[in-house]
Amino acid sequence: MSSSALTDLFPLPIVQAPMAGGVSVPPLAAAVSEAGGLGFLAAGYKTADGMYQEINALRALTSRPFGVNLFMPQPEYSEPAAVEVYAEQLAGEASWYDTELGDPDSGRDDGYEAKLAVLLDNPVPVVSFHFGCPTPEVVESLARKGTLTLVTATSAEEAQAVERSGAHAVIVQGVEAGGHQGTHRDDPERDCAGIGLLALVAQVREAVALPIVAAGGVMRGGQIAALLTAGASAAQLGTAFLATPESGAAAVHKRALTDPLFVRTELTRAFSGRPARGLVNRFMREHGPYAPVAYPEVHHLTSPLRKAAAKAGDAQGMALWAGQGHRMARELPAGELVAVLAAEIAEARAAVVSAGIGTAGPGSASASSSVPTSASSSVPASASGSGEAGSGAAAGGEGR
Repeated sequence: MSSSALTDLFPLPIVQAPMAGGVSVPPLAAAVSEAGGLGFLAAGYKTADGMYQEINALRALTSRPFGVNLFMPQPEYSEPAAVEVYAEQLAGEASWYDTELGDPDSGRDDGYEAKLAVLLDNPVPVVSFHFGCPTPEVVESLARKGTLTLVTATSAEEAQAVERSGAHAVIVQGVEAGGHQGTHRDDPERDCAGIGLLALVAQVREAVALPIVAAGGVMRGGQIAALLTAGASAAQLGTAFLATPESGAAAVHKRALTDPLFVRTELTRAFSGRPARGLVNRFMREHGPYAPVAYPEVHHLTSPLRKAAAKAGDAQGMALWAGQGHRMARELPAGELVAVLAAEIAEARAAVVSAGIGTAGPGSASASSSVPTSASSSVPASASGSGEAGSGAAAGGEGR
């Protein structure tokens, strides 16, 4: 498969992140794909049949390429007592929201094998993986069906593992990203050791020959242009699309992105037992310091609490996943947002070239060429950043 196979699927270097938990719904993915980007569905926390139904719903809305994201199965957890202690701490939350805590032993593999079987029987253009790396056999089986595969990496070492797996591109997730960090191994000693996106793109570009998709805090076309110049083939945006009317995020979550009450984000284990970036609220402050290293046990445990808080419209009890650029969120329809981002990319590139600073895209000597601002326009290779060993697509799960 050629190195440009991925960028050939979508004309704009813009990928909508697969945000699990009901955010990346078919209308959102369809709107992004129709506008010239690559829309994504999130299979995480869904059954295999639920994923299949969403794929069918998306295909009814667009004939353009799209992707599906899978969570990798997690290793066995050896300290159930720590989860029991955390459950005791959350008893007051359960009482407050008049609900029961969830069963922490509700499953560790997220239906991985069943979902793979569906995707092999009903192939989609792109499949991405989060929380680990699939085996070369899985990658090859999908490739035989014509499916391109991408895997999230949060370090150069993880990117090398992605390359060894035979995946077609690596999703480079910086520490700025909203939602869960897609680390291959959940190491608590690395909770504060995340790498910023630009530095990570540079490190990964020197470590592997794979096309790079850059994810983490990206909210403007100028940022995308900078990432393309740094060697990425596309950028993934999650938080930027979370605020769109097509997104399935709760209204209170969308409002919180720009609410002056929420001034910053942090990485926390409070809601799931794995590091994830969200807006700092009461739940995170009170429970984050005590949450055990236990994913997905803590996710299952807190799920009813988060749902009850959302139903009550209480932002202080929800997992308000958001990247560091959340205050820059724009309440635009998804297709319009893609067009605005494309225009901003073109403007940024033109400014670089006119200033005589140099080229504005990997492998491009004419990067000032206009990036289209509508879904019906086409993009030359120099504008899509595909001159550098192809492209890439979304950060699995939640790289926002």
